[in-house]
Amino acid sequence: MSEQLLNQVILLAIPIFSIFMLGEFFYGLAIGKNTYRLNDAISSLSQGLLSQAILFCLVFFQIGAYELLYLSIGATSFTSFWESWYGWIGALLIYDFLDYWLHRVSHQSALLWGSHVVHHQSQLFNFSTALRQESFFPIIACFFFAIMALLGIPPYQFVLIGLFVLIYQFWIHTEHIGKLGWFDSLFSSPSNHRVHHAINSEYIDKNFGAVLIIWDRIFGTYQEEKTACIYGTQTPLNSWNPFWALGSVFIKLCQKSRNYSKLATKLKIFFKNPAWNPNDQDGDNFEVVSKDFQIYNPPLTALQKWLAVIIFAVAILFSIYFFITVDQHTYFDKIICLILIGISLYYAGFFMRPKQNLV
Repeated sequence: MSEQLLNQVILLAIPIFSIFMLGEFFYGLAIGKNTYRLNDAISSLSQGLLSQAILFCLVFFQIGAYELLYLSIGATSFTSFWESWYGWIGALLIYDFLDYWLHRVSHQSALLWGSHVVHHQSQLFNFSTALRQESFFPIIACFFFAIMALLGIPPYQFVLIGLFVLIYQFWIHTEHIGKLGWFDSLFSSPSNHRVHHAINSEYIDKNFGAVLIIWDRIFGTYQEEKTACIYGTQTPLNSWNPFWALGSVFIKLCQKSRNYSKLATKLKIFFKNPAWNPNDQDGDNFEVVSKDFQIYNPPLTALQKWLAVIIFAVAILFSIYFFITVDQHTYFDKIICLILIGISLYYAGFFMRPKQNLV
């Protein structure tokens, strides 16, 4: 039931998100402030498609584990309370609070950052960035949200609240909405979230709130938007390869850990702040972003553009088919579909790469 609900909402959201992205694109053109580029949009949307395809293969972590915990040892006697109007509000507050800490820890622990980083790799900020979702995040998230199952919050309610929070965050990924006065003081807004995605030194690890920004104000991670934001990651991805985007941080962590013999040091590399250096006695250091920071945008020939667009369009159509018919497939079929989607998205990125770049 909960899995079907999740699938139905995702399918409904696809055309709605598409309309909003087209609207933002044409609005940007009309006012002379286009925030989209073909290569970046394909890269971000590729991560969205890939994450959903992987999600259908890891649905146990998305909702199965929650249902199992709820039915086994959850406080189901409180279900009627959670289903009241005030129970819904309470459950939303609990979810948003847990999401704040999940998000914060995912920026402050290298291993978790490796799962979350894909959402921050775009050097532009628009609605397509919102769909640049993490593929393996549900595995981590299920541990954080387990307390909701223990409290007796029904699985369908957990799914609906999670979808609401996810959909809410879509509209805050834009540069076309300025500050909103009192709204910015209470809720996560475009202005607040631009700060979160920025790599300016004063903006690093700020504004983690999903719906409410009050958690950041309470726990000291709030930062108002004051200067122009520079987006991306401090170590730029500089690649359109979707698999390199997913695995680059993990690969670099493994390479870094091999330089040290002590097990304690190896573990610290994976679990301490992503910027932590074993040879640095002063703690965590962050790179200072140069004012001459260059956006990764290798030139594309007309042929490259057409090849990338055609392959990506095929990937979209096949992905939609997979999402619609997912309940009819065996688990083996799902894996095959995932592989085919992954290959097509890889080649969409492959034809946008500079010739000298193999990733």
